[in-house]
Amino acid sequence: MAGRRTSLASLAGQKVDDVPGKSDPLLLTLPLQKLIPTRFNPRRNFGSQEDLKEFGLKLKKRQLQPAVVVSRSAYLKLWPEEEENVGDAPYVIANGERRYRGSLAAGLTTLNVVHNEDVAKSRADFLDAVLAENNDREDLDPIERALGIETMVTELGGADKVAAHYGKTKGWVSQQRKLLKLTAELQDLVSSGELPIRIARDIAGLPAAEQAASWKAELQRRKEEQQRRAVAPNPPRPRKAKINISETPSPAPGEESQVQEVGAAGGEADESPRFTAVNQPAVPQATETTELPATAPVPAQASAGSPAESPSPAVATDADTSETASASQPKRLPYDQPFFVVQHLHLKMAGEHFVQGGRIWMAILREQHPEAYQALLRELTEQEQPA
Repeated sequence: MAGRRTSLASLAGQKVDDVPGKSDPLLLTLPLQKLIPTRFNPRRNFGSQEDLKEFGLKLKKRQLQPAVVVSRSAYLKLWPEEEENVGDAPYVIANGERRYRGSLAAGLTTLNVVHNEDVAKSRADFLDAVLAENNDREDLDPIERALGIETMVTELGGADKVAAHYGKTKGWVSQQRKLLKLTAELQDLVSSGELPIRIARDIAGLPAAEQAASWKAELQRRKEEQQRRAVAPNPPRPRKAKINISETPSPAPGEESQVQEVGAAGGEADESPRFTAVNQPAVPQATETTELPATAPVPAQASAGSPAESPSPAVATDADTSETASASQPKRLPYDQPFFVVQHLHLKMAGEHFVQGGRIWMAILREQHPEAYQALLRELTEQEQPA
């Protein structure tokens, strides 16, 4: 009577894999000739041959991070057309190509790897594994990241699927791919960090024939800006008016609260002509009991030794005692001091009106000063980026 074969592993209660590494990742040390990198790695800059050799010698002493591989059969199940590129190698490297190249450069014969077939469950899983470690360690430059996303769009069948895979919007995918519209020369500048990403995306929206000229114009603008800053002295920082809330009563209707301007040294009032939104003389208002003639001048402060006139019931005493100082106040807004002008508008206008004015200001800036408008947008966007 013929006996039936029994798996010793099943008797021991352990998993039995038809393919090693299918259920649990396996740590292996494999000869380099049994490995081949995938063609879908977007990384282009692995360093010079000397850099790779130095890296390989470090791996010879201690390799802390193994490469990640899948079996040849699992890889070709996803991409049957890759059979010629894989050749006879039984394992395909999903992650760790630089470790592989460094080992070759240093003359090593083996590489530590993790064999994990779960990485080859789908094209999305495999491509995500290719990109994941490089992205986490920021080993990819912006162009390499864009190439990785472009590969996923091609292999998964559309930007929508890539967006769904990463939990992002389709617009996010488009922004990542936009850099690939740059000419090869400008892409190299982005990779080296000479061309900032945000400016590069603006230039990428232009036809290829106009991109080089646009970058040249940007460089000229930067040069002129640096020259202006080198020639022009740094303007003094304006001092803000301080309001003594504890001593200033709430203003009556039609009246302005008085501000105590504190000097930089001794705390005394600044005697130079200053304009602030709240440091203006109160304007006398007519009441039922006292009428001021339209042509009557505002009474000046009494000279030393003469009695002061009684103030009008409708005018605050503090305003009367500061009228001499009001003569030195400018009679128009200091338009050459934008900080004070904007502060004045902010304090004098209702919140919703100030916001509406800001929108109008931006619209005028966009239409009549487009370069300054774009520069402002870039500056604001960079300030919003997390550190």
